[in-house]
Amino acid sequence: MDTALRKAAAVWVAVPGQRARLAWTAWRGGVLWLAAGSDQDVPGLTDGVSCTVTLRSPTTHSHLLDVAVTARLTEPDEETATALRGARLNGVAVLDAVYRLEFA
Repeated sequence: MDTALRKAAAVWVAVPGQRARLAWTAWRGGVLWLAAGSDQDVPGLTDGVSCTVTLRSPTTHSHLLDVAVTARLTEPDEETATALRGARLNGVAVLDAVYRLEFA
C-alpha cells in the first residue's frame, strides 16, 4: 500500500450515500492528505466521517485495493500544503479544506 500511495497523485474517495469522487492527494510521512474545494468537491466529506479510498495502479489504472479511512479536517503545515499543490496534475490546487485520511 505504501508504494501505491507514494506513486498515486489521485485516489477515489467514497463517502457513504455518495458516489466515489476522484481526489488529488499527497502521501507524506505515512499520512494520506486530501485537498478539497473548488472543482475538487467530495460531497459529504466532513470532519470525522468514515469513507473508502480506492487505490488504482498509476500505470494500468487497474483496481488495487479499497481501504477504510476516517477524514480529519486539519490545517496543513507548509510542507504538506506544498506537496498537495504539487500533486495537482492540472489547474491550480485550491486548499479550501485539507483532510488527513486516517486508515482504520
